[in-house]
Amino acid sequence: MAVVDDDPRVLESLENLFESVGYSVATFSSGQSLLTSGLLSINCLITDIGMPGMDGFELLDIVKKARPELPVFLLTGRHEIADQLRATGKDISGFFMKPCGGQDLLAAIDLTLSDKMEGGHDQ
Repeated sequence: MAVVDDDPRVLESLENLFESVGYSVATFSSGQSLLTSGLLSINCLITDIGMPGMDGFELLDIVKKARPELPVFLLTGRHEIADQLRATGKDISGFFMKPCGGQDLLAAIDLTLSDKMEGGHDQ
């Protein structure tokens, strides 16, 4: 699992949350640093939308071209309707407003990854 956010506190918090339930987590402070490290070893991406340089929507588009089957969850601290509208119709697994409930995010990820495992024969 990869988490991308330009806020180090959010990265640390999400890393602790996911590791506490047994997920292996790699954290990145930018979309570019994730892309440089590679996408092949991750099974899920959680990314912030509002980041300097490459934003979460740009990262989503690049990731989906390279790995269309990869589950992607978008997070935003900007409570703008435009972000929600822009996310509509995108191939995402979930959209969460910060601060989001850790248990809600975990439940959505667990559900997505378990569905992917069950349907794994054709992927």
